Amino acid sequence: MHPLHIKPFHSIVSTFHSSILPLTITQLALNQIALIKNTKNIPEGYGLRIGVRGSGCSGTSFVLGFDQKKEGDNEYSVEGISVYIEKKQVLYVAGIELDYEDSEEVTGFIFNTNVAS
Repeated sequence: MHPLHIKPFHSIVSTFHSSILPLTITQLALNQIALIKNTKNIPEGYGLRIGVRGSGCSGTSFVLGFDQKKEGDNEYSVEGISVYIEKKQVLYVAGIELDYEDSEEVTGFIFNTNVAS
């Protein structure tokens, strides 16, 4: 009988999430991100940072902005745009969809947490 070698869970999660973007970014959102990056003079070497802030009575708040890669980040590339997610926050953004809406009621980025698979 051959011994069974099992990787620790954190090792599997880290390997999986460092190569595959754990969330969906719609084409509309990608177009808007590229437009902002090109028109707002975002410096070279900056990418899109996605994360979470706090989780209290009002729930989790998602964070979106341009930033440089930091130690402890996973880096992804989506249509030429670098996306940075702090390793310890990957599970919090897994499965969400980043979209952009431009309507009479709302203009801006939207984090959809109830996305059908």
